[in-house]
Amino acid sequence: MTQPPPGYGYPQQPPPYGHPPYPYPPAPVRRWWQHPALIITALVIFPPGGIALAWLSRWNRTQKIIATVLASLWFITPFLGDPPKEPKDNAKPKPAATAPAATTATTSPSASASPSGPPNYVGQNLKKAKAAAYDAGFNAISHDASDGDAGQWDDGNWKVCFQILADKKAGSMPTLDFGVVRNEWPCPAKDGEPIPYPKMPKVVGQTFEKASTALKPLALQAIEADNAYTDVTLPATVDDWTVCFQDPEAGKEIEYPKTTTAYLKVTAPGTSCPKTEFTELHPDPTPPSMSNDDPDGSSSSSGGSSGSGGGGSVGTVTPGAFCSTPGSTGVSKKGIVYTCKGPGQERWRR
Repeated sequence: MTQPPPGYGYPQQPPPYGHPPYPYPPAPVRRWWQHPALIITALVIFPPGGIALAWLSRWNRTQKIIATVLASLWFITPFLGDPPKEPKDNAKPKPAATAPAATTATTSPSASASPSGPPNYVGQNLKKAKAAAYDAGFNAISHDASDGDAGQWDDGNWKVCFQILADKKAGSMPTLDFGVVRNEWPCPAKDGEPIPYPKMPKVVGQTFEKASTALKPLALQAIEADNAYTDVTLPATVDDWTVCFQDPEAGKEIEYPKTTTAYLKVTAPGTSCPKTEFTELHPDPTPPSMSNDDPDGSSSSSGGSSGSGGGGSVGTVTPGAFCSTPGSTGVSKKGIVYTCKGPGQERWRR
């Protein structure tokens, strides 16, 4: 028979004084984002995030309030200082260089610092000028320098003719206002005046080679040669041929040279120019009008009737007049023998 454990059947004795009748509950586990070192680092580097972590930590309420106040002061202190003062040179807007750019598209002066104002970008492409101005500490805006009001949708197609320091800033930096025109156009004499478009020079009377040289500065789309006489075929090279007509005509303004073609009608050396365009150099003879008072007409008529019976000589004829019997011959007043033949309608031909 087994023995009962000690105390069996007797009232259980209470635990010693000062000891709880049951063990303490386990302490809550601290998360990694509740670590004091992490919270203090966040309060210094990024105060808003540190404040959020502090209130999620196991700190008491007093510690959380102190951490929030100190971190907030640390965060807003840099914004309470005085704003930087502008240099005296930029305190008041001063106009910069306003000289018009050179008309030659290949020349564009480089930007150089001016002791009394911003760098000079006159003559440069608008897109490049804006980028250079920004690197120099200036915002840039632009407007049409002519008497028009065109917008600059593609800055690469425009060039700077004038620049001033704008009265109002476009942001925190000082602003340059560029007066611009298209790359192929010359600058006006003053900002807002009409553009002095190049005019077509007179090249009539020059050889095609010299005329092409005179038109080259206009940077036209093309220069093409054409016949001054409609029945003449041009050779492969016409440099020594003479210009008789030109289109566009002399003195016409060329606003869009990139889409303009100059047509020069030329004639061979030693051949005079026609009085009008669309003229033949060797036209078909025109038959003269016949009348009863014209003795040659009566002779030609009689000759034609005489020749109606067959070939042979019909007497005096008018060169170029119509005839009815192919193969018939006749003599003009000058004693030249003509034959009734084609091509086409039969005429008295040599």
